Order: sequence, then C-alpha cells, then structure tokens
Amino acid sequence: MDRKVIEKRASGVLLHITSLPSPSGIGDLGREAYRFADFLAQARQSYWQVLPLNPTGPTFTNSPYNSESPFAGNPILLGLGELAREGLLTREDIPSLPKFPEGRVDYQAVVQFKRPLLQRAFERFRGKKEKEEFEQFCEEHRGWMEDYALFIALQESYPGMAWCTWPPELRDRRPEALTQAVKEHAERIEKEKFLQFIFFRQWSRLKKYCNERGIRIIGDMSMYPDYHSTDVWAHPEMFKLTEEKFPEAISGVPPDYFSETGQLWGNPVYRWDVLQESNYRWWVSRIRHSFELYDLVRIDHFRGFAAYWEVPAGETVAVNGKWMPGPGEDFFRAMGEQFSEFPVIAEDLGVITEDVIALRNKFGLPGMKILLFAFGDDYPRGSYVPPNLEENSVVYTGTHDNNTVLGWFEKDASEQEKANLFIHLGREILKEEVCREFVRMAMESKSDLAMIPMQDILGLGGDTRMNRPATIEGNYRWRLAPGQASKELEIDLREITCNTNRA
Repeated sequence: MDRKVIEKRASGVLLHITSLPSPSGIGDLGREAYRFADFLAQARQSYWQVLPLNPTGPTFTNSPYNSESPFAGNPILLGLGELAREGLLTREDIPSLPKFPEGRVDYQAVVQFKRPLLQRAFERFRGKKEKEEFEQFCEEHRGWMEDYALFIALQESYPGMAWCTWPPELRDRRPEALTQAVKEHAERIEKEKFLQFIFFRQWSRLKKYCNERGIRIIGDMSMYPDYHSTDVWAHPEMFKLTEEKFPEAISGVPPDYFSETGQLWGNPVYRWDVLQESNYRWWVSRIRHSFELYDLVRIDHFRGFAAYWEVPAGETVAVNGKWMPGPGEDFFRAMGEQFSEFPVIAEDLGVITEDVIALRNKFGLPGMKILLFAFGDDYPRGSYVPPNLEENSVVYTGTHDNNTVLGWFEKDASEQEKANLFIHLGREILKEEVCREFVRMAMESKSDLAMIPMQDILGLGGDTRMNRPATIEGNYRWRLAPGQASKELEIDLREITCNTNRA
C-alpha cells in the first residue's frame, strides 16, 4: 500500500450509468455510454465515477446500495443495441418503444419493458452451440455466482417472502435441499448466469474503451450488503443474526447533517471477530472482484472500519444506537498482505473522529472533501474550506447524497452560509453564478483529484438531485437529456481543466 492512490493532479465527472440518455427509459451500457466517454476524453477528464452497478433488489427503493448481491451486475443496465449487435436480439424482437418519462427513470416501466427482451436473448443464446466463453466465465465466478443464481431462483419461487421465512431447510442451506433446488430451478439458474455473463462482457468492453482514451473508472462499494441479499443468506455466520436468521442488530448512523434522527439503513452488522478468523476472506474476494471491475474503488462509510453505529433490530429510528469497535488496522494489514496496490478512496464523511482520520492516514488513503460543507459554522477553519484542503484527497462540489449546488443555494443554505461564501469569494454572487464558482473552487484546490457531479457542471437545480438520505421514494431517477453533454459544455470543461493543470 506504499504507492500513492492518485498519482497526478486530475479531475473527473460523477454520473451514474442510470443517468445516461437512452431510448429504453434508463441509462445503460450501450451507445450513449460510449458517447459520454468520448465527451470526457474531449473535455480532458481523467476519471468517470459511477455508483454501484449491482442489482437494486426486491425492496423497490431503486438504490444500488440495497442490492441482492455485492458481486453481481444489474441486468436492467444491459444495452439492447449491444445485444442486437451480438445476435441475441433481432429488430423483430424489439417492439415500438413505450413512452418513457423524459429526464426521469420509471423503474417499474423499464423492468416490464426489458424483462421479456432479456428472456428472448437468453432463449436465443441457449440455441447456440459455442459456449466456451460462457463456461469459462461461470468457472471463474463460481465463488459467488452459484449462490447468487440459486438465490434469485428461490426468491422468485417464494415471491414477497424474506429468505428467513423460506422453508427451514432452504433458509438454513441444508445440502440435500440445495442440491434438490438446483435441479428444480436449473433453467432459471442458467438464465441468471447468462445475464451476468453478458453484463460483465458489456461492462468490460466499456471500461476498455474508457481506459484506451485515458479515462479511469471509479467504482463504489457499500459497507454492508443488504439483508435481502445472497451473501447474508449464504454466510449468516458473518452477521449478527438470531437463530431464526432475523437481524439482531442493524446498521445506521447517528443524527447528522442529513437527518435529525440519524439514518437507519437496516443492514445487519458484521461479526468482525468471525471475519477476522478467516483473515477477512469474504472481504478479500469482494475487493479483488471490485479491482477487476474498476480502476479505483470508493468504499462507502469508511468510518465503519474504525467504529460503527449499531442499533437494536426493531428500532424505527437510529437514535437509540451505540458505537461499536470496527476491525481497525488489522483489516488493512490483512488487505496489504493480499494486494500489492490498494486503489481505494475512503468515504470519510459524517461523524468523523480522530481514530477515523488516523486509520485513513496510516494507510495513505485519500479522503473526501465536500465544498457544500465548507461554509458552515466552522468557516474559515473547517477542513472542507478550499484553502485548507490537503493534497491527498478528493474534492467534490457535492455527492449523490447532497443537493446540487444550485439546489443547495436556493433551498438549503442558511443566510450565514451564504454570507460566508460571499466573504470567501470577496463578493456577492447571483444564483446563476454559483455552480461555476463551486466548480472553479474545486478545480483550483490543492486536492489531487476534483470530481464534479454532472448536475453541477450543467448548473441544474434541486429537482435533479440523485438521492435524499433517510428517504426511500423518488431517488436515483434523474437522467441526462440527449444533447445536454454538448460541444459547448465540453469546451468549457476542457478550458477550466487545462487552466487548473488537471488535464
């Protein structure tokens, strides 16, 4: 872990795949993803950051942080044009497109439209004789995919039921019951493996295209898997569960900037002592998998490695929790034994104490600096204030969890925050100027890497915000309109990138 994660001054754009334009109602791994890569390359950007690519699960929150698997890819992100070019769909297969809402993802409508098309692609694939590449993929990924494909099949067999309420022999993974289930659901299991095979092939091609143009991909890894996921079912010993496999304690954070009652995530928390006994084998597999998918990985809720907020199961808010010790240095020493390089960005936001900072610094990991937090009560001494930023950090105007800069300025910023911003800039500014000023502050800062959400580059308001923490409806829906990543925008972004020595 001696090598610096971000080796040269650079910049990039935060835009999730779902937010790309697409005639299919949701951004995908098709033509528009390649066009956006071209936009980044022409604008002299070095990084494209995405949110987790995992399936968004049966909870219908649309959140990529609540997934059926921290290893699997989301089949809804498959590009239909790419499937057609591979001979898995024909023009006759694809009906006239439904009228999807502009600028928003209607997840239910997208699933209803794409699901039968993916079924047709699978049926056509089954008729092919040459499957060596598929079989090799299945062998390489069997460590997670066998359990995942079976989990999906069982989940569909017991609709609306949590896995802990399945028949006890399946809930408890008795070998003879699993063997029988694999036989009964062979075709559905094969279909899920096929979808994963196609997903990883499409993603690999897009990543290669980006890398060839000097763009590195930053991926995102959640701290906890969702309770309704393969990995909690397959590895219950790693989590604080009751004998009946219900959560005993769940994750969250205490009251903070985002919520007065804290955030109750609901994921079961780890038994770190059990993970330590295996030298964190599951985590090693997960991180290795992520390093294959991305060039850098942002680990969400990094502070959980130092100490995590544990709430008794059954609580409706996160207030009645307590801090519990995380694995600390032992975890990262174990990772150092497995990985010669550790390209990780630490999401060190929220309630950050000295032990979190010490852990991050000990292993040389860059932290995150959010300019929207710079002008509060601790201005001008705060660690997010532009002149105070350290080089080994990633500066953001805001993240997917924040309002956009314009939305913040119009709705969220207090009069004192605005006054502090004006003092910092040396003048009052209009709302039409605020996004450009925040982008400039980020790009001119000492931080090695400046990452700007696409909404802030475009100067968009709060209606384009991606996520509102502690809420479950209406999130992760915003999409670019065709042509919004215009030539004019590309020229503007290239100019400030070159002028701030980040090209």
